[in-house]
Amino acid sequence: MTGLWIAALAALLLAGLLLWWGGRQQRAAGLPRGRVIYADPKLWGRPEKPFYAVASALTGKPDYLVAEGGKIIPVEVKSSRAPNEPYEGHLLQLFAYCLLVERATGQRPPYGILRYRDRTFAVDYTPEWEQRLLDELDTMRALEKRASVDRSHEDPARCRGCGFRSVCDQKL
Repeated sequence: MTGLWIAALAALLLAGLLLWWGGRQQRAAGLPRGRVIYADPKLWGRPEKPFYAVASALTGKPDYLVAEGGKIIPVEVKSSRAPNEPYEGHLLQLFAYCLLVERATGQRPPYGILRYRDRTFAVDYTPEWEQRLLDELDTMRALEKRASVDRSHEDPARCRGCGFRSVCDQKL
């Protein structure tokens, strides 16, 4: 009987240790408290279906979705060091996931999270950001119809890594 009590106590201690370790890993990843309800397969190896919004012809797969206090929070993870402020392109990507979550669930995320290697930003998903995203999507759709589009950066490192460099007449 004593052996049974020892085994039960050991199992309880192991469960507590696993819960503590899981919470620590979640905080280290920059995730808010809450339950991870979706994870991109490149992070966990499990294929997830992408989200799709018909009206904006937008599709995407956030790195994580976390259920927190009845809300669904998109999380985008970047491997680079954090800039002083998040890049506009990263914010638009995060807010695209907010839009996709809202269209798929009917629930508007109040904010999204950008997690860089060394810093985390929680950014409000405002109507102004949503409109900027929709305007940017309209611009992209219009550019898709053009025969030629000028490059949109002055970054030599980005240019060197471009997959179209060998055929580009605007390379830096």
